[in-house]
Amino acid sequence: MQFVKMHGLGNDFVLLDLFEEPAEASAVDWATLAKEVCDRHFGIGADGLLLLLPGSSADIRMRIFNPDGSEAENCGNGIRCLGRYFHDRHRSELPEIHVETGAGPATIWVHADGLVTVDMGTPIFTPALIPVLAPGSEALDVQVALDGQAIPVSCVSMGNPHAITFVGSDGVGAYPLESVGPLVERHPLFPRRTNFEVCEVVDSHRMRIRVWERGAGLTLACGTGACASVVAAQRRGLVEGVVAVELPGGTLNIEWDGTGSVLMTGPADYVFTGSYSPRASAPASSATIDSLALSGVAS
Repeated sequence: MQFVKMHGLGNDFVLLDLFEEPAEASAVDWATLAKEVCDRHFGIGADGLLLLLPGSSADIRMRIFNPDGSEAENCGNGIRCLGRYFHDRHRSELPEIHVETGAGPATIWVHADGLVTVDMGTPIFTPALIPVLAPGSEALDVQVALDGQAIPVSCVSMGNPHAITFVGSDGVGAYPLESVGPLVERHPLFPRRTNFEVCEVVDSHRMRIRVWERGAGLTLACGTGACASVVAAQRRGLVEGVVAVELPGGTLNIEWDGTGSVLMTGPADYVFTGSYSPRASAPASSATIDSLALSGVAS
């Protein structure tokens, strides 16, 4: 099995190219394979398994599986990696790339400097569609009860659910995300679990966030989390225009006009290419590195 390892701000993925051989996808238990290849001790190691498939009504289709085997609807860093790979290896002449995701259609632009912009779609505020068990037409002020305390969160969907809590100056790094994150993720208020973001607004064009990703845990970056956080902050009147979102792995630029689609711009980089033998077809799983991307583009 040939693969490409890529990352967006340290949020890393194993990408499988099935664009020209989509029939192979039906014969694989992707949930099991995702748990195997994402294992950082016994597999390749990644925050997710990305599948590049031909689209039925778009140029390509993206599927993404978390390290716990669950399938995610969307992934901001993953879709940038997928878009850059498809542009570089298949369709460099396309001015834009149209993608089918579990959250709906998306559009990608790959720039000459290697940065990638994605139209992430329109944010969802309706509680039943996020989903979150909350009254009213929006869920921007929800109290999550944990061990006798209430955590205030704003709930937004970018095709996948997010719960955002805002903290004061220098509060992001000190927040006990490792312990609180899994409790919020699996709280009964969230029927399909949730991603959890801890946010600090530095000024009207700059934010800091850390993310506990549903099905993955702590990650260095989360594209949909950055988008959801900016949307929630803008609805509170805290930010405007293009917002630089600082994550542990680097910075994403997020833009939302308050009504339409959210635009996300950030890097998508190659790490290495290789081959992998799944445990189901070998006595023990093994991986071979074919090439390293020391200059940022795998050969």
